[in-house]
Amino acid sequence: MKSLKKKRRIQIIVAASVALFLAVALIGYGFRDGINLYRSPSQMAENPPASGEVFRLGGLVEDGSLIRGVGETVSFRVTDGGATIPVQFTGVLPDLFGEGQGMIATGQMQGQIFVAREVLAKHDENYMPREVIDSLKAQGVYEDPNS
Repeated sequence: MKSLKKKRRIQIIVAASVALFLAVALIGYGFRDGINLYRSPSQMAENPPASGEVFRLGGLVEDGSLIRGVGETVSFRVTDGGATIPVQFTGVLPDLFGEGQGMIATGQMQGQIFVAREVLAKHDENYMPREVIDSLKAQGVYEDPNS
């Protein structure tokens, strides 16, 4: 009788271990492309990203840097006051995208240029993404409009 209980316990432990392993593997597989770390231009200057790494870049669109190319290609520079990164994007930009405005782009570095596949701009004149505010405050560039 004790031997049967011991076998059953071992079977339950093995089955639970296999189920746990499968759950962790499925979660890892689901997040393989879904986790994009945020970086400011200053962080990129200090610690360049790995080749092919997809991440989010945020900051302010530098004044005088917005150049509309042929078709839907746009190039501009993103700054946080400490460093500046050139960005290239092909697609339709958000309506509120403009020079001196906060933005976050998802993409990867190709040489010295950040090639964005998605660009997000602040959704009204008062909002700026928290990550962008934090990196601008760290550089001493951000002034709170509410104070």
